[in-house]
Parts: sequence; C-alpha cells; structure tokens
Amino acid sequence: MDAADIAAGRERWQRRFDASRKRDADFTTLSGSSVDPVYGPPEGAGYPGFERIGWPGEFPYTRGLYPTGYRGRTWTIRQFAGFGNAQQTNERYKMILAAGGGGLSVAFDMPTLMGRDSDDPQSLGEVGHCGVAIDSAADMDVLFDGIKLQDVTTSMTISGPAVPIFVMYLVAAERQGADLSKLDGTLQTDIFKEYIAQKEWLFAPEPHLRLIGDLMEYCAREIPKYKPLSVSGYHIREAGSTAAQELAYTLADGFGYVELGLSRGLDVNQFAPGLSFFFDAHIDFFEEIAKFRAARRIWARHLRDDYGATSEKALWLKFHTQTAGVSLTAQQPVNNVVRTAVEALAAVLGGTNSLHTNALDETLALPTDESAEIALRTQQVLMEETGVVNVADPLGGSWYLEALTDRIEAEAEEIFARIRELGTDGSITSGILRGIEDGWFTANIAEAAFVYQQALEKNEKRIVGVNAHTGTVAKDLEILRVSHEVELVQRRELGERRAARDSVRVKAALDRLVAVARTSENMIPAMLEAARAEATLGEICGALKGEWGIYREPARF
Repeated sequence: MDAADIAAGRERWQRRFDASRKRDADFTTLSGSSVDPVYGPPEGAGYPGFERIGWPGEFPYTRGLYPTGYRGRTWTIRQFAGFGNAQQTNERYKMILAAGGGGLSVAFDMPTLMGRDSDDPQSLGEVGHCGVAIDSAADMDVLFDGIKLQDVTTSMTISGPAVPIFVMYLVAAERQGADLSKLDGTLQTDIFKEYIAQKEWLFAPEPHLRLIGDLMEYCAREIPKYKPLSVSGYHIREAGSTAAQELAYTLADGFGYVELGLSRGLDVNQFAPGLSFFFDAHIDFFEEIAKFRAARRIWARHLRDDYGATSEKALWLKFHTQTAGVSLTAQQPVNNVVRTAVEALAAVLGGTNSLHTNALDETLALPTDESAEIALRTQQVLMEETGVVNVADPLGGSWYLEALTDRIEAEAEEIFARIRELGTDGSITSGILRGIEDGWFTANIAEAAFVYQQALEKNEKRIVGVNAHTGTVAKDLEILRVSHEVELVQRRELGERRAARDSVRVKAALDRLVAVARTSENMIPAMLEAARAEATLGEICGALKGEWGIYREPARF
C-alpha cells in the first residue's frame, strides 16, 4: 500500500476515533509519558501489504473492531464458575460481581451437560462436581437470586441441552419481572464442536441443528441483544489441536451456522451479529496473538465475500477467551499463576472482548475462593497496571507477528478448502457433517496431540515442573471438595418439587413439545411452556430422545 492510501486510512481512523466515546482514564506510561491511541507506518512511508493490517475499527479488522481499542471500553471480566448446588454457586457469583467481575459465566455439572436429572441413575456421583446442578427452572431461580438478569450479561457454557437450559433461564428472568427483550448474554449451543472434540451430545446432528435454527429465529425476533450461538474453539484446542486447527475448525463451524441461518431465510445482516466465538489462549504467546488477529480478518472476508454480509456488525468477529486449562500442571501448581497471566496477556493483546482466567488449582479440583480471587485479580492487574489498554493493537506491524498472522491464516484457508472437498455440494455444512461421520476431525486432532506428546517425552518441548526444573519446596495445596451431601439434597429437593407441581400441566406441555417437534413450527415457545410448568431437564430431553433417538459415534479402529 502506498503512502497516500495509508495517510487516507489514518485520517478515516482519526475521524472515527474522535467521534467515539472514550473512557475517562490516564493513558500515559508509568513514567508519565503520553502515548498515541494507535501506531502505524511513519508519515509519508509506504508499507507493502498494509491493507491486510489496516487501522483499528476498519475492514478487515485485523487490529480490532473499534477505533478506540480498549480506550473506549476494556474487555469484560467474565469468570466461569459453577459448583455444587444453585445456592452455593449463587454465593460465588455474588463474590465475583462484588470483586469487580463484569459478567457471569455458568459452568454446569456433567449430568446437566448431558441432559440428565440429578436423580437419574447415570448421574450418581457426578452431581455438582464440575459445575452447578440444574434440574428445572426453580434451580435457575435460586442460581440468580438477588442478581437482576436484565442488568447483567450471562454466558452459559452448554451445548447438547442448551435450548432447554436457555428457556429455564428465560423463565427465571420472567419470574424476576424482567423484560425478556432486554436480556443480554451468550449461549454456547455449538453442537458441531461436540461431535468434533468434547463429545457431549444428545441427538444426531440434524435434530440438534433444527433446535439451533429455531433458537436463532426466536432470538432474532424476540431477544435481539442475546447471542444464541457461541462457536467454541476452546474445547477443540483442549482436545489437542494445533492453533491453526482450532482457528479453522471453529470458523468453519461458524460458517456452517451462517449457512443454517440463511437456509431458514434469515437476513445475514440481522443474525450474524448474534454469533460470537470462544477461543483458547494457550501458552505460545505470539502464536496466540496472531491466531486472534487472523480470526477477525478471516471472518470478515468470508462473511462479506461468501455470504453477502454488508453491515459492519455482521462482519465483526466478537470473541470470549479462556486461558488454557490443558496448560495447567498438577506439579508445582503455583506456577499456573504465571502461565495464566501470560495467556491472559496474549488474549488482551489479541483484542479479546471478554476473558476468563483459570485458577491455579483447577487441574486438581474446582477453585477455592482464594484461588478464584487470584484468577480475577490477574485480569485486574493487567487492566489497571500494565498499560496494555492504552494503545490499540500495540504489536501491529511487528515483522514477526504479522508473518505469524499471515501463516496461520494461510493454514486455516487450506483446511477450509479440505472441508469443502469432504462435502457433496461444496458447502461448509456438508463437509463438516461428512468429516464428523468419517472421524476426519477427531483423527487430525489426535495426530496433533500425539506429535506434541512425543515432543514432550523427547524433551523437545519443555514444561517447568514436569520435564524441566522439577525440584521444588512447595507443599500440597488445600483444594475444594464438593460434599456428597450436595447430591443427596439436590435429589431430595427434586423429588419434592415433582410431587408439588401440576403433573397434568407438565404432561400436557411435554406432549405439546413432541407434537411441535413433528412439524416445522418453532419449538422454543412449546419448550418455554414446559419449563414454566417445572418440567425437568431430563423430562424435556427424554421426550425429544423418544422422538428423535440418540446418537452414538461410529466405532473406529
């Protein structure tokens, strides 16, 4: 790009920056020196390929979505939390909000993630252990007691039974007197990544996609601020993928959901802003920053060129980041504080919109109050003390970083081409479905994980405390243990709730839900009525399993 075009771009950026709202804060260095809100090529200089880097707030958004960067608004501190019963988790949420958290992120226990009630025989021993147990809308009432859902953004990490959990959240908001059209938050819902990596599904892909399409339609019509789909690369990376695989598989899944919305006759300019993304921030500092920058650029280009999006917000890739759980070590766990801080800094320098920082003890158990506070304070130290919020994309133009960004983008494009080749009609969706059935995704992830493990065992890759610097004076940590009493109480309360509800109303609502499932009618209103009647998660999912069956992954050798 020549000097004149670069200068014109800087002028456009300046006009948008001047017109944007900025925080009232000190934007100087620790020594008191003023810094510019953005940096670029020297005045009068050209820069080959600068159109791929650009200015913050302009296509292709490599440098961020907003001309102000974090001077306009910092990232949202959104700590992921959930354990035991709804009352215990409610107390943790209130602690997070009081300590400066900006939003809530709900972790559910394994029975809930699998669409089972706490008294299901397959739930034995798992209730409340890796997240909060939610059996019906009454649990949602307790979970958010004293927290106005209309005033706080709430993210829920759940995919297989995401839609029933969502309608229970809506019922809890109704009971608070909230205006449902004003609710704001994110539901993960991403079923593609379950087949690819995490393996928490209920039905075959087609019924799941039916529910997701219904949810997209309902939210676009009734709850426009709510994001019904958080497309998740986090679990793909945690399963062992490379950074390029995480990026490509995640964005391909996102393209698949765009194709789903278009197949429903929805306007891409209306529904695409409701898609958000969830990435892993791993320990390779510069590779992660490059991954985030490439993600925005790829998404904007494909949405514009392949799917016809014209509005700016439809081209924006907004994403939440969580530091890498798989990078945490049981050996010398206090070192995990350092790993988490480095990973969080990579997410911030990559322009994340919200962030969760893992606690040092999460490789051993759910975090204690103390370790959860350290994780929260890690973000606040980055935000308040380091100066990283002063300049938009401060590493932009680095020869190394730009080369990494270009390389990871090129690798992702090669993967997109292969996914399209897998399908029968040239669409991304067809390729994803074929790749799931053939085990193509899981085989590639397994190979990447195997190669990395070999490198560790050969000491070619090193982890402090594991295969390097293993001596320590550290003592064992005190860890959080969820009492078995939680399960006993949850099961008892569920039984009492079933006995007290109107069973005729519940049966009628579940029958109505199944009847709607046999039509092309949107299923959200019928499911909402079942939740209002206190139908349980297991009952709602069970009724649909009876209609649609369950999915079993094909055996592979």
